[in-house]
Amino acid sequence: MNSPELLSPAGSLKAMRYAFAYGADAVYAGQPRYSLRVRNNEFNDIDKLASAVDEAHANGKQFFIASNVSPHNDKLKYYLRDMEPVVAMKPDAIIMADPGLIMMVRERWPDLPIHLSVQSNAVNWATVKFWQKLGLTRIILSRELSLEEVKEIREQCPDIELEVFIHGALCIAYSGRCLLSGYITHRDSNQGACTNTCRWKYQAHEAAEDANGDVVALHDPNADSREQIFLLQEEGRPADLMPAFEDEHGTYIMNSKDLRAIQHVKSLVDIGINCLKIEGRTKSPYYVARTAQTYRRAINDAMAGRDFDMSLMNELEKLASRGYTEGFYRRHPPAEFQNYEKGVSRGDYQQFVGEVLEVDNAHQELVISVNNRFEQDDKLELMTPTGNCDFTLQQITNKRGEQVSVAPGSGHVVRIPIPDGATIDHCDYAMIARYLPQTSL
Repeated sequence: MNSPELLSPAGSLKAMRYAFAYGADAVYAGQPRYSLRVRNNEFNDIDKLASAVDEAHANGKQFFIASNVSPHNDKLKYYLRDMEPVVAMKPDAIIMADPGLIMMVRERWPDLPIHLSVQSNAVNWATVKFWQKLGLTRIILSRELSLEEVKEIREQCPDIELEVFIHGALCIAYSGRCLLSGYITHRDSNQGACTNTCRWKYQAHEAAEDANGDVVALHDPNADSREQIFLLQEEGRPADLMPAFEDEHGTYIMNSKDLRAIQHVKSLVDIGINCLKIEGRTKSPYYVARTAQTYRRAINDAMAGRDFDMSLMNELEKLASRGYTEGFYRRHPPAEFQNYEKGVSRGDYQQFVGEVLEVDNAHQELVISVNNRFEQDDKLELMTPTGNCDFTLQQITNKRGEQVSVAPGSGHVVRIPIPDGATIDHCDYAMIARYLPQTSL
């Protein structure tokens, strides 16, 4: 039984480095213009993308590039031209969704490994065999599959790599094929410009049809109030009222909880899944590090035959999330998948507060670049690639050597004592997180 690859997201060179430091075997990033995360992505710069691929290979890691857009005609004209520098980087595979683009790439570069994107909605073994016959080397299965369905696909398709999502944000649409963002904001999620419209907070406004058949707010003097209708108002667009219906659940009517399926790692290992994938190319290096570290531990435990460690669930609670679901791996009522109360990420357990710039062994201190405020007597966690350590902060020293009670926030550099029991020889990829007050260790 081979250990599955742990695949982490990389929206930046820094995120890639943290992913590898904390246990990822491979990362994936988007091709400029042709992936589904074109915003907030450092790798829109083709030279930075090439540099990242080289660095990954130099460290014995893999780098996959997503080119999984569903293109309209205007993007076909220059596609192969724009692919040439990407292929020249020698990525370990290209992640693709569109049959036409796959055909074009297979014809031009027949030896280039191609992974089928989750956008293609592979939900049965016949689909997997179809793509395998066309020469694809890995199939990323749809998020909507149960463990039993995944197992059956593996049994029917024993000689192709299979990948599944294990953690991260979920779309309300079928494996991400969503029209909501394009309809409301005219930014097409299938062209890489998703605005996460399903996450927004909406308010319902009573409305009715006027004499012309238009839906208007009820305070409009032309409205006919005989039939009750509602208009949605998103908090960031107060003048943009949209006809919609609301049920008893509230205003976050389209918001999915985040996927956390770490408890199913052992089952997926036993099934023979080749790759476990973490979502989040727009996430911070802290998110990438925490997820990679935690899922690496789960994989190692599974490979060693150890029982699942329930404390790993709490490790992931330290991240901001919209609440967690195990997705479709086991069948649950629909309410288990949706978060109707809150749309914003919640982070009520722990907060990332700083990066370790230096380990001063002579003075037994850590030099911290502060990202978020923390104070003396806070309960903190030192997080490193070799292990983590909880401690209560006893002292803070500013850059002038003065003892202070508060590290104010971003832009400040402070010193704190190396925690008792911590093993830290260098500062590479070490971070500090703060347990929030209502949470006990």
